[in-house]
Formats: sequence, structure tokens, C-alpha cells
Amino acid sequence: MKIVLVSRIDNEDALRYTAELARDLEGMGHDIVLEEGTGRHLGRDGIPFQEFAGDLVVVVGGDGSVLLTVHQMKKQIPVLGINWGEVGFLTDLEPEEARAFFAAHPGGFQVEQRMRINLTVDGKSFGDALNEGVIVTDRPAKMLRFAVYVDGTPAERVRADGLIISTPTGSTAYAMSAGGPIIDPQIEGILLIPLAPYMLSSRPHVISTGRNLEITLETEKPAHLVIDGQIAFELEREATITVRRSDEPALFVSTEKPFFEKVNHKLRNL
Repeated sequence: MKIVLVSRIDNEDALRYTAELARDLEGMGHDIVLEEGTGRHLGRDGIPFQEFAGDLVVVVGGDGSVLLTVHQMKKQIPVLGINWGEVGFLTDLEPEEARAFFAAHPGGFQVEQRMRINLTVDGKSFGDALNEGVIVTDRPAKMLRFAVYVDGTPAERVRADGLIISTPTGSTAYAMSAGGPIIDPQIEGILLIPLAPYMLSSRPHVISTGRNLEITLETEKPAHLVIDGQIAFELEREATITVRRSDEPALFVSTEKPFFEKVNHKLRNL
């Protein structure tokens, strides 16, 4: 297999491990290519995210490293995360498990699709999110007003510090920290969670991807849309954000660990 290796570059131990893993995988007969930044820190050639091509991308890092990789790839390639972060809901393997996993799967892996959402603002696509899009004010301690429309019908009006628009995959990320439910990633729905809502009646919503979902800012305060914590866009006043299922899901290697078993293990180790 042709495997692209990506490492977090702010951690010498992670870089050292990535170099050792590259040698091990080459010894197993795999063709190894390094991501550009990873290669530069290891003194080897590398390729930028946008030029990734191969059978598998292995990311040594935390959830942020995985999100960056998925966000930057021009075409989605199956991703396998090796946890070099804190919790790592998107990283299925611990460092000590990786070599045995590759040795046990010499012919390839099963792949799971993870739904992403596309966020369009006033008719212009701002990109796809694997975890979430977050609408927040750029002025601390100021609240925003939102109107939520489902199939053109007003469904909710929210006054809050912000609004999380999450995928099921993202339900174990920022959405969980904000009090949202954990959602099975096999469910195709969109989760809306107000951040510190002013009204106690403002509760999380889970909306089918088969519906037309629009969110309108009803405030004059400046705000930003942040996608997967990776990139932020300034929103015009009274902007309308349309949310739909992305045409291209993210692809993850299945390590055959049950989802709720992983969640239970990781939450108990926070």
C-alpha cells in the first residue's frame, strides 16, 4: 500500500515515533510518503496536503491533527489516527497498538464513512465540517440572536453566546462540552446546540439531513463562523447560513472497536 504519514510537528516524541513507524512500515513492504511539514522536520522530502494520493493516510497526533488533515485534503483518502493528544475521539489506535494492527492487516482495511456538513453563507460555500461549525461573536460578553428555519418553517429563536452546528461525529467534541447528547455516528442528522442560551427553553435540536436547514443572524453584532476549529470566516450582519449534508464524507479506517466502547473508555480517562 501507499501510505502518507502525518505527524504533529510541535512534539519531538511524536516526530520520533513517526520516523520509527515509517521505517517499520517500509520494512513491511509499504510505500511511505511524508506530509510536507512532517518531512521537513524529519529531514526528508514531503508532499503538501492538497497533493495527497494513496491508499491510506496515517495521522500521529490528536483530534486537531486529524481535523486539519481531513480539512486540507483535496480528495478524501481513508484516515487512521494514532493518538498523540489528550483524548482523541478521532484517533482509534494508541501508539503501542499501531505496529500490531498493521501486521494483522497486510491486505488492507475496512473503511467507515463519516458524514460531513457543508456550510453555505448567503449562497457562497464556506466549506465542509467533520465535527462542527460554530457561530460566535467577535466581541466578548456579547450575545447573538438566531432564527432557525426547518423546511422554511420557523423552528426556534435563540439568544445565546453562540451556536454549534454539529455532525454526529462532532457530538463528542465541542457539542458534548456544551451539554449536547452523544450521537451514534451512523445516524445522519445535524445537531444544533446554543452556547449559554439566555432562555432555559432553548434546548439542543437534532434535525434530519433530509430537511432544509437555515440559520439567520438577527443581530447587528459582528460574528464569525469557525469550521472544525481550523478556519474562521467573518459573517455579514443578518447573514443566512444553509446547512446540508456534504457530497463527500470523510473516510476512516475501521479498527473494529465498537463506537460506544471507545466513548466509554475515553470518557473514563479524561
